[in-house]
Amino acid sequence: MKSFNIAAYISGSGSNLKSVIQNSFKGVIASKVKLVIADKHASGLDYPASLGIETAVISRAELTRSEFLKMQSELLKKHKIDLIILAGFLKKLPDEIVSEYKGRIINIHPALLPKFGGKGMHGMNVHKAVIEAKEEFSGPTVHFVDEIYDSGEILLQRKIRITAGETPESLQKKVLEIEHTIYTEAIKLLEEKES
Repeated sequence: MKSFNIAAYISGSGSNLKSVIQNSFKGVIASKVKLVIADKHASGLDYPASLGIETAVISRAELTRSEFLKMQSELLKKHKIDLIILAGFLKKLPDEIVSEYKGRIINIHPALLPKFGGKGMHGMNVHKAVIEAKEEFSGPTVHFVDEIYDSGEILLQRKIRITAGETPESLQKKVLEIEHTIYTEAIKLLEEKES
C-alpha cells in the first residue's frame, strides 16, 4: 500500500482535516499528514499542532509573490510531500505549485461538480445555489486540482437526496457528514492505485 506524506491547506475549522488525521491514526489509510498550511490564523491549526504536526500561516497579503511561493515550496520539500489536500481552503494555489504537484493535489467541494463550481462557489453559497436551482440531489465531490477552480478530473462523488423543506443550513450539515468519510476514501483510492 502506497503511503503519502500529506500537506493539508485550510482556511477555517479544519473538520475534514481532523477526520483524515483520525482515520490515519486508526489505520484506515496508510498516509500521514505531515504539514498543515493556512492562509490566515485559523482554528483548524490547533488540532494538528497539538499532535506535533508542523503548521504554518502563509498569507499572500503579508508577502511578495516570490516570498509567498518560496515559503510554501520550502515547507513542502522539507516534509517530502507527495500529496496535497485542500480541506476548506478558499484561496487559489499558486500555478507553480499546481504545476509541480500535478495529479497530486485534491480538493473536496460541497456539491456535485461540474455544477455549482467556480469562483465564489464555496461554503453556504454552494448550498443556497443548489436549493435555489431546485436540484433533486447534492453531495460532495473530491476532484484533482488544476489551474481553474473546480474543473479538475473527478475522483469520487457521493449523492444525497434533497428533501422537502431543505434549507442551506440543513443541507450543509448533511453534506459535511459525508465529506468526513469520502475524503479518506479518496485518499485510500489513490493509495491503492499506486500500490
